[in-house]
Amino acid sequence: MRKVFLLVLVALVTMTIAPLATAQDIGDIRIGVVIHNDPSRPFWTVVHNGARDAAERFGVHLTFVGSLDPLEQAQFVEDFVAAGVDGIAVSLANPDAMKGAIALALEAGIPVVSLNSGNNHFIEAGALMHFGQSEVVAGEGAGLRLNGLGVMGKVLCVNHQAANIALDERCRGLENTYAGEVERLDVTATAADDPVGTQNTIQTKLLTDDIHGVLTLNPVIAMIALRAIQEEESDATLATFDLTPDVLEAVEAGEIAFAIDQQQYLQGYLPVVFLVLNVWNANVAGGGLPILTGPGFVDASNAAAVVEYSARGTR
Repeated sequence: MRKVFLLVLVALVTMTIAPLATAQDIGDIRIGVVIHNDPSRPFWTVVHNGARDAAERFGVHLTFVGSLDPLEQAQFVEDFVAAGVDGIAVSLANPDAMKGAIALALEAGIPVVSLNSGNNHFIEAGALMHFGQSEVVAGEGAGLRLNGLGVMGKVLCVNHQAANIALDERCRGLENTYAGEVERLDVTATAADDPVGTQNTIQTKLLTDDIHGVLTLNPVIAMIALRAIQEEESDATLATFDLTPDVLEAVEAGEIAFAIDQQQYLQGYLPVVFLVLNVWNANVAGGGLPILTGPGFVDASNAAAVVEYSARGTR
């Protein structure tokens, strides 16, 4: 009798947890994603991978576009509205430039969520949810770690996109906790396309000033800064935001002290999932607070654990 009861219980539980939200049940949903950079950049390819995988999991149509130009970003959103997509995800590096386009989407009844940049601005911009890290908290964590490593004196915070509020917040967080002096060093928004010029800018600063640490705000600039430090034979401690296979290799080798991991795969995956759930089931998560994907910290003690995932494009 007990065995029969257990079999009936298992059957009932199985029926209860059987998935309702299958691709067939969800139907034809179209999602547009707009980012504030070239989607082919190393960081953003991982975001794209996450969005693509989520779209494939739910059987929805995904269009993923991006530009460094805020006006073009806004135009992409307006294009999605005109095309009648079912949901839009945007990065809010420049919220003011995006508000008008987001308002058009909301007027059309299209839900909008934000990702990556905009942690402190998504509500006022009109987004239902935000997926990313607290950039100020991440910068503060970097400052505390540099203090713990005994880095004393002046640290450069190398900003490659001065109009991006998230990057400003990272430097501001560093200023909040670092025990020494923080100097911001702006390089051009196309720094990755001019590695020699960017390296020369950093190298000149290392040559002409007493620099004890360098914090870069993306992995491409990190590798440029590493070459500058090595060629200048500087003792400056290097740390960076975000992971790539070459950054992790440098972390393992002790050439980069640590990297801040915001898990950008989740920043692509989760917005698509929650837009689908909002369209299909009217779900809104977060309760008006951002849904945090970081920060986490990767150093020589744990870099090996994520190397294979970074190599496959998911970290």
